[in-house]
Amino acid sequence: MDVVREILAFNANRDPERLQLKYRNMRTSPFVFLRGTCHLFYERLPGGGIFRSAPLGWVCGDLHLENFGSYKGDNRLVYFDINDFDEAALAPVSWDLVRCLASLWVGGETLTARRRETRKLCEIFLESYATTLRAGKAYWVERDTAQGLVRALLDGLRQRQRTQFLAARTELRERRRVLRIDGKKALAVDKAQDAAVRAVVAQYAEAQPNPDFYQVLDVARRIAGTGSLGVDRYAILVEGKGSPDGNYVLDLKQALASSLTPHLKVAQPKWKSQAHRVVALQRRLQAVSMAFLQPIVAGGTPYVLRALQPTEDRVVLGGQSARNLADLEGVIAVMGKLVAWAQLRSSGREGSATTDELIDFGGRAKWRDRLLDAAAECAAQVRADWAVYAAAYDDGAFGGPSSGHGRG
Repeated sequence: MDVVREILAFNANRDPERLQLKYRNMRTSPFVFLRGTCHLFYERLPGGGIFRSAPLGWVCGDLHLENFGSYKGDNRLVYFDINDFDEAALAPVSWDLVRCLASLWVGGETLTARRRETRKLCEIFLESYATTLRAGKAYWVERDTAQGLVRALLDGLRQRQRTQFLAARTELRERRRVLRIDGKKALAVDKAQDAAVRAVVAQYAEAQPNPDFYQVLDVARRIAGTGSLGVDRYAILVEGKGSPDGNYVLDLKQALASSLTPHLKVAQPKWKSQAHRVVALQRRLQAVSMAFLQPIVAGGTPYVLRALQPTEDRVVLGGQSARNLADLEGVIAVMGKLVAWAQLRSSGREGSATTDELIDFGGRAKWRDRLLDAAAECAAQVRADWAVYAAAYDDGAFGGPSSGHGRG
C-alpha cells in the first residue's frame, strides 16, 4: 500500500487552510496520525477471525480515547459518553474494540512509559466491556456517582456559566458579540461561505417553533478534531435567548460517507442522507442526545447541526487523564462500560445482534486474547505508517515545509 497516495487521495478537495493544519497535526505523533487516518486503519484491518465472527452491532466506527467526553444533552443535563459518530455503521462489534485498544497501545507512551501497564489498561477495558455486556442492560454515567477524571469533566461542564463559554469563543463589540477569529479554534469565512451558512440556518429555522432563536449573528470556519479537518464545518453564533449573554454557539458540519462502508460485507440501511445516518445512530447509541442535534440537507449537501462542543470537554491524552495510573484505570473502565451500553441500547435494530446474542458474546473468553494481540499488531502498523508519513511530510509531499519538521 502506498500510504502517502492513500492519504492524499482521501483528503482531496478539502479546505486547503484547514487541511494543512490536519497534516501538520498528524506529523506530531502516531496517536494523532491514528485519529486522522480512520480510513487507513480499516484498509489495514485483517479480514477474518474475530473481525468477521463477532456479532453485528451499531458501532461508533472511529472509537479512540479522545472520542469520549462530556456534553450537555437536549434535556440540559450533563453526560459523559461516546461523542463522535461520523463513521458510525453496522459492523462486527470487534471493529470498535480493536480501534479503541489500538489507540491505547499507540497512545501508551503518552499515558504510561511501560508496555506492561498499557497491556493492563487494555485488559481493564475489555473486562469492563464484557462484564457490562453480560449484565444485559444499558445504563449511563451519573454525575453524582462518577469519580476521578469523569467526575471532573462533568462538574466542570455543569458549573460553567454561559457567559464564561461565550467569553472564550467571542468578543464584545459595542454590546454585540462576534466570534473570535484566532487561527486556533476559528478562521474567517468569505462572503460566499457566510451567505451559504446563513441560508442553511434560515431554512432550518423556518420549521422551528421559535425561529428568532436561530437568527445568525456571526459565522466562522471551525477548527476542531483531526480526521474531519478540512471538511466544511462552521461555528455559528445565534441570537439564542437574547444578546449579548443569552447567545448560543452552534456547530454545523458536513457529513461524509463512513470510512467503514467499503470494507463491510453486511448491507447498510438506505439513509436519506449521510447526515441522517450520523444523527440517527448518535441518537440510537447515546443515552441522551446532544443539544440541538439535527440532520440538515441544503443544496444537496448533508450537514449535522448541534450545539458546539469544546474540545476541552473531552478526555485528552497528556492532560488530566495522565495524572496517575489509578485515575487512568478508572476512566478506561468507564469507557468499556459506555461501549457495551451503546451496543446494548441499539441491539436488535435493523440487523444488529439481539441483547441475548451480545450477552452470550460477553460471556465468552477466547476472543479477548485474540483481540488484544490483534490490537497490538494494528498499533505497530499505525506506527510504521506514521514513520512513512512523517518522512514524506518532512520532504514536502503534503505541502508543508520541505526543510524538515524537526524530529525528536
